[in-house]
This record gives sequence, C-alpha cells and structure tokens, in this order.
Amino acid sequence: VDAPRLFDAIAGVARQRLSEFSPEDLANTALAFATAGVGAPRLFDAIACTAQSRLGDFDAHELSNTAWAFATVGVDAPGFFDAIADAALSRLGEFDANGVASMAWAFACVDWKEPRLFVALADACAERVSTTLSDDGLSALHRASLHFRLEWPDQRFPLSHCDETLRAAAVRELRHEARPSEFQRDLAATLDRLGWTHVFEHVTSEGLSLDMARPETKRGFEAAGPWHFSRDVSSMRYSESGATRFEARLLRRLGWDVVSVPFYEWAALEGASEKEAYIRTKVA
Repeated sequence: VDAPRLFDAIAGVARQRLSEFSPEDLANTALAFATAGVGAPRLFDAIACTAQSRLGDFDAHELSNTAWAFATVGVDAPGFFDAIADAALSRLGEFDANGVASMAWAFACVDWKEPRLFVALADACAERVSTTLSDDGLSALHRASLHFRLEWPDQRFPLSHCDETLRAAAVRELRHEARPSEFQRDLAATLDRLGWTHVFEHVTSEGLSLDMARPETKRGFEAAGPWHFSRDVSSMRYSESGATRFEARLLRRLGWDVVSVPFYEWAALEGASEKEAYIRTKVA
C-alpha cells in the first residue's frame, strides 16, 4: 500500500510512545516499515536508542528481525549494530537456521568489518544448511559468503564447502522472482535501438543478477524500480535501500560497472528521443 502520509503519522505517534513498546513491538515496527520500503529516519533512530539498552530482553527472532529491518532500509547505526552483534554472539544457540541466515545477511549488507561474527554465525548453522534452510535463507547466506570472501580473501568461510548449494539456491530465487517490468523492457529496447547489445536478465557465475549486461566487458544496466528504494515519508524523497546498495557493492567488488536508472527519472522522460539522449549520457 502506497500510503506515505499514514506511515508518517504512525511514525510520529510511535516515536512518542516507544517507551511503552515491548521488544516484539519494537522489532515488528521496524520490520513493518522496512518491508513496506518506507524510510523514517527519526523513527529508526528512536527505535535504536530505545532498543539498544534492552537488547537482552529481545529473543533471537526479534534480534534477527531488527537487524534485517535496519539493514534493509539502510540505516546508518554502527553503534546499534555493534550492540546487536554482541547480543547475538552471546546467544547463538537460541537462533534457528533462518534467523542465523537473516542475521548474517544483515551484517553483510551493512558492510560489517569484523569477520569473527560471520564465522560464528556460519558455524552455528553449518550442519543445517541442506536440511532446514529455505531457498530464501540459503540465498541470504550466499550473499554473506560472497561478502566474507571478498572482504577477507585469505580467510576460510566455514560454509565454503556449501558454496555450490548456496549459489544454486540464489539462482533459483532469482529465477523465481524474475518478472521483467514494463520499465525494464523499455530500457532494454532503448539500449537495443542505440546498438548497445546485451544479455537480458543475466545471472553471473557468482549467482548475482543484472537486468541488462555485457558479460564480456562486465558492464551492465539496472532498471531500478520502486523496490530498489526506500521513501522518506517526511521529505517524500527516494534513496537507495540498504539492500540495493549491498547488491551494487558486491557487483562492483567483482569488477562490474553497472549503471542504475531510477524509475522516477525514466518516468519523467517523454518519448524515444528523450530516453535515447538520457542513455547516451550514461554510456559516454
């Protein structure tokens, strides 16, 4: 539901009453805003301030949901993530496999620079990878594994023996979610008219996707639809979500040069000539 004014009103009331919220309430509020793609910086800052001293009261599910929500939106809260990491490390036995995978993805998403956490999380679910994890969980672990290998190439990730299982699950997820939008097809057609030949819906050997790609030169285009962004309900401005920035960072670290075309910029263009002129500025 696209209801920014409603979310803004809820955020305002919630900020005033966070002291009344239980750990479940705090986690679910962050989760609801993140799932809806709604950015509310003052609310997330207030949740972090309220929750940080109470993380000992959060159960494992609430911890993983909170980390996922903050990472997905792209909240810059290193102190809060540090506190979540400490809480998680002291209670790893309480997490189910999907909770561990969600936590690992969240910390990889925020570009966490401490390998000890990833090693501990991977160890915690190493024996459950092929038995209890959904493809969504395996795909999350795949992204965390890529982050670890790119960040610390000289260290061994505990799930390295499962690389192919993780990659295969990530590819299945991509294919399951593949529903090219009208915007994506229009962008591809514009590239075709300009002679920018490409592979449509390309999946890299590492299990990452690009909307339009030239694999031989590692150049690509991404049709960045609304789901690539979070919308600040106060300013009504769009900003790339944490999840979008994470995918872009992985591709960049793997040597890809990807042009992201925001949906709102494309929607402002009128006719083929304006669209072609726009693309020429991107490929020059």
